[in-house]
Amino acid sequence: MFQDFAAAAAFVRERGIHMIDLKFTDLWGRWHHVTLAATEFTPKLMAAGVGFDGSSVGLRSVKSGDMALIPDLGTGALDPFWETPTLSFICCTVEADSKRLYFRDPRVIAHRAEEYMVATGIADESRWGPEFEFYVLDNVSFENGVNVASYRVDSAEAEWHSSGGGHGHYVPLHGGYHAIPPKDQLFNMRTRIVTTLEGMGVPVKYHHHEVGGPGQCEIETPLMGLLPAADAGQTLKYVAKMVARQAGQTVTFMPKPLYGEAGSGMHFHQQLFKQGVNQFYDPAGYSLMSQTALYYIGGLLTHAPALLAFTNPSTNSYRRLIPGYEAPVNCFFSKGNRSAAIRVPAYATEPEKVRFEYRPPDATCNPYLAMAAMLMAGLDGIRRQIDPTAAGFGPIDQNIFDWPPERRATIKALPTSLKEALDALDADCGFLLEGGVFDDELIADWIKAKMAEFYQVRNRPHPYEVQLYFDL
Repeated sequence: MFQDFAAAAAFVRERGIHMIDLKFTDLWGRWHHVTLAATEFTPKLMAAGVGFDGSSVGLRSVKSGDMALIPDLGTGALDPFWETPTLSFICCTVEADSKRLYFRDPRVIAHRAEEYMVATGIADESRWGPEFEFYVLDNVSFENGVNVASYRVDSAEAEWHSSGGGHGHYVPLHGGYHAIPPKDQLFNMRTRIVTTLEGMGVPVKYHHHEVGGPGQCEIETPLMGLLPAADAGQTLKYVAKMVARQAGQTVTFMPKPLYGEAGSGMHFHQQLFKQGVNQFYDPAGYSLMSQTALYYIGGLLTHAPALLAFTNPSTNSYRRLIPGYEAPVNCFFSKGNRSAAIRVPAYATEPEKVRFEYRPPDATCNPYLAMAAMLMAGLDGIRRQIDPTAAGFGPIDQNIFDWPPERRATIKALPTSLKEALDALDADCGFLLEGGVFDDELIADWIKAKMAEFYQVRNRPHPYEVQLYFDL
């Protein structure tokens, strides 16, 4: 929004801004914030930053937790949810003493990935278009203790309300795709989310009701640079949750909040450009894809098991990655096939629009780390010239679920648990270390923390186990 501090300071004066809100992302992808009086918005702030404890958000150890936040002036936006006029900035973290950008800051890692891309000479710009799927619910409750484990969610749209009497326009299970009002009861809310995003400088392509009957929605942004796309993703999640809260409802980006219903993914459309030319386009290639694009796909699919540790980093991620529900559970690419890990959209035929989407990720990821990891995998495929067809990744333009089991077994499968993905990352992380983009310590800490989550879930009795085994 702002090119320099002078422009930002003038905006603060002219618009009567009372508060400056500084938002930042922790290692795991959650947003945090600290709020300053507008009188503290000075050149000194831009030089010294605002101190905070990095150990509390996974960025540093307790013994050396002091860090500082420096606002990125280009991310400035009015935060419409505050009662007092508030200007919000997304921040990078710096060392408290030297003020150097902190190497484990997720935004810094994302920036390093693009710097590495430029250094390779392969491209000078990457473009990303995330698709955000989420559920809007009317109520959620949960309890976990020594003697209890339960949760319950509810949606006014759900067909399970049909027997209680009412308007009769309910959305059946798996019947929500592009549902129209009155069945779609969330169109006004999605529009409020979109207009709020646009007011904060985040462009939106479209919104619609998704497959999931009890309140599943999708909002898609147009393709943009890696850092802007990740910033937009964090902003979108914040806005969706805040708009829902204002309406007395709630939003979850959990991949699988409902048993037997469609899960929520976060598909990433991807492109590489060099001197303004789409490096993924070739009029003579498979589905108009260039050899560079195919090598990139080869890298993504070769490293897909390890990538899932960053793109699908929750135990709940693997409740979604099961056969059916258009879930991308197999490592192959295809034109238009939504069960493939990589889908080449058949409708994107103009030279500047030709691209593919990587379908496994979900919104429990830290978008900065997830996109950086995907970019590094794709660049590795280009550098090593990994041909996806020679590597056994397709293309497959058939419904593989119509194949006999022995033929389907020839397709490489994605991990089926967070532990499998973390083990794959431990065995295959060299591509992430190129150019100093990621580092061994961060990867080791990520594996340790996420493995602890896996065991916390695995070691708890499950409510369904009580139903299955209590009487034995």
